[in-house]
Amino acid sequence: MNIRRGKAEDMNAVLELIQELADYEKEPDAVLVTVDDLVRDGFGSNPLFHVFVAEVESEIVGIALYYYRYSTWKGKIIHLEDLVVKQKMRGTGLGYALYSEIIKQGKRDNVLRIDWHVLDWNTPAIEFYEKSGAKVLKNWYLAQMDEEGINYFVDNRLK
Repeated sequence: MNIRRGKAEDMNAVLELIQELADYEKEPDAVLVTVDDLVRDGFGSNPLFHVFVAEVESEIVGIALYYYRYSTWKGKIIHLEDLVVKQKMRGTGLGYALYSEIIKQGKRDNVLRIDWHVLDWNTPAIEFYEKSGAKVLKNWYLAQMDEEGINYFVDNRLK
């Protein structure tokens, strides 16, 4: 197993893993991002994300994609957007290795917090995170406004 920083040429494999996660999370049609989007947004002069990839026998079988946010309470923080391991590689320690790499990155960056989301029905992930010392906050709700909501707001609320 080799964990390394992702490169632009890895984005086909990264997108496949993103789609695998969407399928697992019962949202198979939710992925709209393309390989070109990933290359543009992750490897330009101001990258919007960073990614670690896990390789086994030259095949990318896992990713940990993250970006930086700013907390008014803590300052610079890391947001772990996706931690994905191919189904065939789950239970091999690969997810733990990627997770560890994100935490080490947080330590290198001197961040005071690393955030991520986990679905309430994903019991194995919740148990994994709690065993590692992470707190799964059960008294917070995630709020989002999708494209339809954005358009409705701009077209109807700002007039």
